[in-house]
Order: sequence, then structure tokens, then C-alpha cells
Amino acid sequence: MNVLVPLPFALPLLGAALAVLARRRSTWLRILAPLFAAGGVAACAGLVAAVARDGILAVQLGGWAAPLGITLVADRLSALLLAVSATVLLAIMLHAVGEGAGGLGGDEPGVFYPAYLTLTAGVSLVFLAGDLFNLFVGFEVMLASSYVLITLTPTGERVRAGMTYTVVSLTSSILFLTALGLTYAATGTVNLADLATRTPDLPGATRTALALLFLVVFGIKGAIVPMHLWLPDSYPVALTKVTAVFAALLTKAAVYALIRVETLVFPRERASWPMLVLAAATILVGTLGALTHDDIHRVFSFVLVGHIGYMLFGLALFDVAGLTGAILYLVHHIVVQATLFLVSDLIQGHTGETSLHRLGGLAGLSAFIAVLFFIPAMSVSGVPPTSGFVAKLALFQAGVGSGSLLAYAVTGVAVLGSVLTLMAMSRIWTLGFWRPRPDEADEPPPPDASYTKGGARLMKSVTAVLVVAGLLIAVFAGPLAAWSRHAAGDLVDTSAYRHAVLDGGRP
Repeated sequence: MNVLVPLPFALPLLGAALAVLARRRSTWLRILAPLFAAGGVAACAGLVAAVARDGILAVQLGGWAAPLGITLVADRLSALLLAVSATVLLAIMLHAVGEGAGGLGGDEPGVFYPAYLTLTAGVSLVFLAGDLFNLFVGFEVMLASSYVLITLTPTGERVRAGMTYTVVSLTSSILFLTALGLTYAATGTVNLADLATRTPDLPGATRTALALLFLVVFGIKGAIVPMHLWLPDSYPVALTKVTAVFAALLTKAAVYALIRVETLVFPRERASWPMLVLAAATILVGTLGALTHDDIHRVFSFVLVGHIGYMLFGLALFDVAGLTGAILYLVHHIVVQATLFLVSDLIQGHTGETSLHRLGGLAGLSAFIAVLFFIPAMSVSGVPPTSGFVAKLALFQAGVGSGSLLAYAVTGVAVLGSVLTLMAMSRIWTLGFWRPRPDEADEPPPPDASYTKGGARLMKSVTAVLVVAGLLIAVFAGPLAAWSRHAAGDLVDTSAYRHAVLDGGRP
């Protein structure tokens, strides 16, 4: 079963290479790219089954044993996130196929598909990396692709946003490389399992400095307040389905990396008060920011920032209950955030607008789109019985059960953040869907002539499938919570991870 471990990374990378060769044949691209994405979903599903049966799987590439070689590791956490991410990536790609690669013209479809598949490979490598250097490589593969995707069909605003995104990403990468070098200088290794055995012997001040540096690195990449300012200015201006990928996965990859590094390299026995403070600030700033903007994409971007705080809250508790809530929230938010941006793309296709003061009457224009928006909007707000409610309930229970006064306070902030998110979503519903279209607004344009009926049907079907997937998370909350609890247990007790990597796993 170890052969399954590299496949989620290798398949999309191979697909990207073939897509470059076929870049001048758009029909081939629209068949080839989804096939490789679907193959990645199948490989991830097989990996989940293998991990459930055999436990943690570790592969040493290049014939070098750990900690010297390149290690790929699949445990319950990485296998779950790989499966969810691969499914969402396939769905967004099919949505793009339905729209003709997002309305791209000329030779740009030949750029979109290779870049998208390369980004898929980068995300997979982040989830599988068993050492800091290849975690860095995974982020760089992912970010190099995102530099291309964020500036497709360039406009002045899009190029400026792309420059901001690139500068911030390169800055965080330089800091990451610096942290990696300092860690190697202090310990003599970059293998995560080996670091788990060596960092406890470091002086306390050194451990604290390294931990804070990694928190800054992944705080920038994950848009944790106050390192979030780049995201609301960058994401809303890209093509909507590109933003859907970014919002669903790029920040979540950073949260995953922070969870992995903090639990393996810098474990602690009690809650982290700096992380709890950052979590509360992120929740408040993000959700309050969502109430102050008129553009739907900017509202969703601030909601994304705010809800990163919930995941950080679970990590900050540093116990099984908190990490279980963080994992459940990661799964829920990957699906729901992607769904919201795809619904926004459907709204744009029908009205040509994303500004709330110019929108109105969408419920009458398309009741189906209204339903597609309402369900994930309630889920991200935490309204029962949605997946958002399940994930938030797990976090609230963990916060109340932690016994920390600061954790109690952050739990209260998290409840307030849910109310503020509901207000932001209700504002979109009231202004965009429920009220009549303003008289001063232009008449909605006819559907884009480049969208075939089959393409529009595919876009709506894919979005509906993601809405159903979000509901299924709530339906199967019991088994998912049990899986997440086991994954959280492995994060708290790292002995199984270290044994699988350093000792070759099971006999």
C-alpha cells in the first residue's frame, strides 16, 4: 500500500506535464485535466482506506532511510485532508470546464490547466511532506502556480493584486527558509519525526524563538491577524474559480502545516496564550470586516480570515478535544468556502455583478441559486444542523472543557464571531436575494453567449454536489468526528508517527 502515498502528488504533476504538451488543443485539455484530477481523488480514497487498515504509512524516496532521505507520510490527518482537498479541486476544475476555463480566451486555457494541476500537486505535497524542506518545496510549488492563476486575464487591478500577493508570499517563503536553516543549525535535522526527538533538548529560549518564527511564517501564509492584510486585497480580484481554490485550500494548507509543526516539533502540555489571543483577534477582525464591505467577494474573503481563527483556537488548546475541533473545522471550511465562491460565480454569470448595492431580486431570478447560496451561508454561520454547527460545537465544548479562563473568553469571542458571520450572510441574502433589484441598477445582462447550456448545467451541478457534500459532513458527523479524534490523538501522542518514519513502521 505504500505505493499509494506518492500518487496524490505524482498524478497531477504528470497531468500538468501532459497538459503543457497539449496546451494548444483546448478540447484535449478539458478531458485530460479532469481525468488526472479524478485519478487523484481515487488515489486519495485508496490512501484513506489503507491508513484506516494499516495505520500510518511512510515512504522513503531515493533509497535513503530517514532522517536523511525524502520522507512522505500519510496518517489519519493528512489522508483525510488529501481526500477532501482532491474532491474539492476536481469539483472546481469541472466548474471551470463548464465555463470554458472561466471565460479565458486566446491561449490562456493552455496556461490554466497546467498551472491548476501543478497547484494540486503542491497542495498534496504539503499534506504528505515528512520533513521541513519538502514542506517548503510543497508551498513553493503551490505558490508558483498561484502566481500564474491570480493574474490570468490580466487587468490593472488584477496585476496590482498579483504583485501584492507575490511580494507577501515571497517574504513568507524567505522567512520559512530562514526558519528551516536555523532549525537545522540547532538540531542537525529537518525530518519532522527526528525533530520531535531532538527539539526537547534545545534551550528553552531557542525553542521559543523558533516556534515564534514558524508561527509568523504560517501566520502570513494562513492570514492570521495581524498578518492578514494581503488576503482581502488579493483574492477578490482573481477569477472567481481561482479565488475558490485559494480560499478553500491555500490558507488551510498553512493551518495544516502550523498544526503539524507545533504538535511534532514544539509540543506543549497546556494551552498557548499567544495563540488564543491571536485566534480571538482573527475571529473578531475577520467577521467585523465582513460586515463593512459591499462586494460579495470581499465579504467572503473577510469571513475566510475570521474563520481561520476558529482553527487556530482548536490548535491553541493543545489537547485532543481542541485538535479534534480544529480538524473538523478544516474539513467543513474547505468544502463550504469553495461552495460560496462557486455560488458567487453563478451570481456573476446571471447578473454581471458582485456589488450588493447593485444586486437584488436574485431569489426571483433563480430560486435554485438562492438555495445553493442559503445552505452554505447557514453552514459557515454555524446554524444547526449544518456541518458548521457540528465543527463549532466541537470547538466550543473543547474551549469550555479546557479549564482555562482565557479559553473561556475566546469561546465567547467565537460565539460572537458566529453571530457576526450570520449577520454578514443575512445581509447578502436580504440585499442580494430578497429585496427587489434597485431601480438605478442596470438590467442584468443575458447569460454569457460563451456558456453552452451543457456548460451552465455542469457549473450548477458541480456547485450543487458541493452543497450536498457539505450536508453529508453533518449527516456523517459521528464517523468523521471519530476519525478526527483518532487523528488528534496521534497529534498529541507522536510515538506512532515517529515509529512509522524512523523505525520503518509495522513489521
